[in-house]
This record gives sequence, C-alpha cells and structure tokens, in this order.
Amino acid sequence: MNQSVCAALDDLFSTEQADDQNKVLFSLPVTRRWLEQATLGLTMIARASMRGVVEFMRDVLGVPISLGTVHNIHQRAAQRAVTINDSVDLSAIRVGLHDELFQGAQPVLAGIDAASTYCYLLPAEDHRDGDTWAVHLLDLKARGLNPDYTIADAGTGLRAGQKRAWSETPCHGDVFHIHQQFETLVNIWARLASGARTEREALEVRLANPRRCCQDSLLITQLAELHLREARAHQLAKDLRTLAQWLERDVLALAGPDLATRRALFDFVVDELHQREPEDPSRIGTMRIALQKQRDDLLAFAGVLDDKLTAIARAVAVPDYLVRATCLLHRKPDTSDAFWQGWSRLHAAMGRKFYEVYAAVSQAMRSTPRSSSLVENLNSRLRNCLTLRRRLNGGRAWLGLLQFFFNHRRFMRSRCRERLGKSPREAMTGEDHPHWLTLLGLGPLQPRQS
Repeated sequence: MNQSVCAALDDLFSTEQADDQNKVLFSLPVTRRWLEQATLGLTMIARASMRGVVEFMRDVLGVPISLGTVHNIHQRAAQRAVTINDSVDLSAIRVGLHDELFQGAQPVLAGIDAASTYCYLLPAEDHRDGDTWAVHLLDLKARGLNPDYTIADAGTGLRAGQKRAWSETPCHGDVFHIHQQFETLVNIWARLASGARTEREALEVRLANPRRCCQDSLLITQLAELHLREARAHQLAKDLRTLAQWLERDVLALAGPDLATRRALFDFVVDELHQREPEDPSRIGTMRIALQKQRDDLLAFAGVLDDKLTAIARAVAVPDYLVRATCLLHRKPDTSDAFWQGWSRLHAAMGRKFYEVYAAVSQAMRSTPRSSSLVENLNSRLRNCLTLRRRLNGGRAWLGLLQFFFNHRRFMRSRCRERLGKSPREAMTGEDHPHWLTLLGLGPLQPRQS
C-alpha cells in the first residue's frame, strides 16, 4: 500500500483525532438574558417553531423551558418592536411598493421602500377595502411618509384608499403582475395546442390500424377538422407568445424607447389581441381589457425615466438621442460583441463625457422601479414565519415583531452594494443602529471567551 495512503488512514483512526472532537474551543457565559437571546435567535434567524425551541433547549442545552415561557419572551419583544416600528421617521422614502398579502383567508396590507426594502406597513386586517387602506396610509403620512409615487397592482381597494389618503400621489402600475397574467394566457394556449396535436395523432394511429377493413368517412372528416384546429391552436399560441415577449422585452422593459413610442407599441399589442379575441373571448378578452385599462399606469415609469434622461443630457451637454442610445445599450449583456461595439460608437460620439453619461444613466435606471416584486419577496419570507408559530396578541404583535426583524437584520449578501452589511433601516436613514437584539432590550451580545 502507498505510504501516503497509510499515513492518511493512521491520521483518520488515531486517538488524537478523536480527542480533538472533545477539545473546548471557547466558552460563553450562559445567563438568563443569553437564553432569551437564543430563544429569539432560533425563531427569527433559524425560523424554528416555538415547540422546536423547547425541544432544542431540553435536548442540546439541557435547560427545561415551557412553551408559555417562550411565548412570553416573544410577547415582550413584540411589544417593544411595535413601539420602535411606530417611532421611525419615514420621510426618506421616495418610492413605495404596496400590495395585499394573504395568509389563509386574512389579508395583510404591506408597504415597502423600493430603495432600501424597509417595510413600513404590515398589519393584518379583516378587510382590504379603500377605507382600511386609507386609514393606514394617513397614519403613515403623519409619520413623514410622502413618496413621489407608489407602485401597486390593479387592486381596487388599494388604489381607492391611496386616492382618498394621498390624492396628489400617483400610483404606477406593477408590470410583474401583468407579465404573469399574460404568461398564464400563453401557457394555456400552448397546452391547448399540445392537446389538439395529441388528439390528432391518436386518431391517425386508429385510422392506420391494419386490422381495419373499411374506410370510415366520419373519422376521416374528423381528422381533417383536427388538422385545422391544431394548426389554428399552434398559430394562436405562437402569436400570443410573440405578443407577450414584445410587451415584456420592448414595451415594458426598463431600457427602451421614449414614452410616446412605448404607447404606440402598447396600443399595437392591444390591437393584435383584439383581432384574435374571437378565438377565445373569455381569456384573450380579459387580457386585452386589463391591458387597455392599465396602459397609462403601466407605462408611468417610462415618463419618470424620460425626465431623468433629459436632465442628464442637459447636465452633461450632450444630445438627447445619445443619452437614449446609452440607455438602450443596457439591453445588451456586457459579455457580447454587440455591447462593446455600441460602447465604442457612443464613446467616439461623446468622447470622455461618455463615462459620466453611462454612470448617470445606470444610476437613473437603478432608481426607477417598475414593479412591486419586493413585496412578493416579503410574502415568501412571511409565509413560513406565520405558519410555524403561535399567534401573539391576535397577530398584530407577531407581525410587528417580524416587521422589526426584517427591517433591522443586516444583509449578509445583496446584489446592491449599497445594502451589503446594512439593515433596511440603515439603508433608508443613512444612520447606524445597534444589533436588533440590543434594540429589543436583550443586548449587548455576549462575547465568547477563549
């Protein structure tokens, strides 16, 4: 046997290796406060259930703790968290994202800052009508919330509430939901086309059976009809997918033409849907009506971006069309030849100003959100937290604690560099704050002792 292999086996089964497993690496002073920190850390960070905390304390730490004690620890923390949530100044928020989440049958009204992901609204209510939304939005306005605009889906209660509470604040449309609705329509017709093909193939196999001794004119006629139905279904599915891609990649894409051009393209897509509506009045008609009603709301982001690009052109003293071309350059991946060819052309046209223009356009695009998808992300995180734990104080206290945790837990990773290592509250206010456990009165964190 190879000498190095023998040495590796000796190290693997040596008693010294086993002794290292029992070596004390460091120690922690276990106090009552530390146990409360661990209790909240298990439920909030590790997403354990309250009964899971009881079992962990018993089996791993050898500490008996009742379910009621765990509940009381969370109740005290939640009361303090709600107080902190209500004291935060919201005047720094420029774009708000609103949506209605559903945990079971009960709606949860949600509001998030688009720039920092700070969650400023998360109450569970019995209703989601305009009056309910208006009451909460007026309370938020009293705390300094006065955004330039908000983004939301086509929910009637949500939009009615904002119109009552913030009559001067525009509510832009959410492109995420309309893309999702269109994609659902495309997938339905793709399945219908596939089903027509399967039915036609089955009938062809039946007719091709060598044991058949007669020609069935009825089946032959049915086969001809299936050929026509299959061809129409495949063509309609193809047309709908093309229209959906045009809407997503050209009309509602962030890097695209000016608002007037987008409106013309949008109307073209709606008109094409209208021409195909007789094929499926219920589904295609519903999609067409939704697009018609939401056109101005869905394209509102383009007007905001146009104003920013115009301001960049004036500030840097370059023609508007070059700034627009720089915006369109963002449609191409920076690993493609087309991107660097466009980069070279624009650099030749603007000279050293191009670097300033490119950086300004990139920042303008990053600061122009089009959807409320961050609220959908919150919903995915919220769902697991609510299904694993007992309700505190009718749900308000527990939601308040979750809202506090989401806002004060620092990002360990993020695609946005300005958020990395910061909490949403720090990103929103620009001010540091202590660890979230310390804010709840359970700090400071215990340092380990070597």
